[in-house]
Amino acid sequence: MDDSTQQPRAEQVGVDQGEVFVRLLLEHEPQVRAFLRGLLPTWNDVDEVVQEASLIAWRKFSDFEQGTAFGGWFLTIARFEALKHRRRIARTPLVFADDVWDLLAEESTQDEPQPLYRKHLEKCLAKMHPDKRDVLLRVHSAGVVIRDVAIQSGKSEQAFYKAIQRLRASLIDCVSKSIGIENA
Repeated sequence: MDDSTQQPRAEQVGVDQGEVFVRLLLEHEPQVRAFLRGLLPTWNDVDEVVQEASLIAWRKFSDFEQGTAFGGWFLTIARFEALKHRRRIARTPLVFADDVWDLLAEESTQDEPQPLYRKHLEKCLAKMHPDKRDVLLRVHSAGVVIRDVAIQSGKSEQAFYKAIQRLRASLIDCVSKSIGIENA
């Protein structure tokens, strides 16, 4: 074969690799987004980290061994990107300490099915006082700046952050207990 027949084949392999990458990315992105949402304060942060992780994964896709777990590989890239992002936003009062990050990351990778957690989360949210539930859901909505919500509530930022932390803790406690009761 001469060089002219080799060129289209190399381009064809590149196209196939791109298609393979996009298929794998689309298949595993929802799981990575859910994982990152447990680590990052807003959906905007999740979008930013997923975008960056996707670019890095694309650049390194030639190093990925076909037949191995793309989801785990992509999740690892996303986790490191989340840590970088966390360092950039470290001055925000809602950033967790490193040990909490590690615990959240470990719990997020466990085999517990996401629908079970969501079912219990919905039940616990329904049990909350409507005003508290509305505030908690509002601060977790896309594009919401918690500082603005604090000002609207008439509380100081610090008092508002503490109130949100207490609401989150009670919600996590409720979900944990509810799952524990179901598994018992």
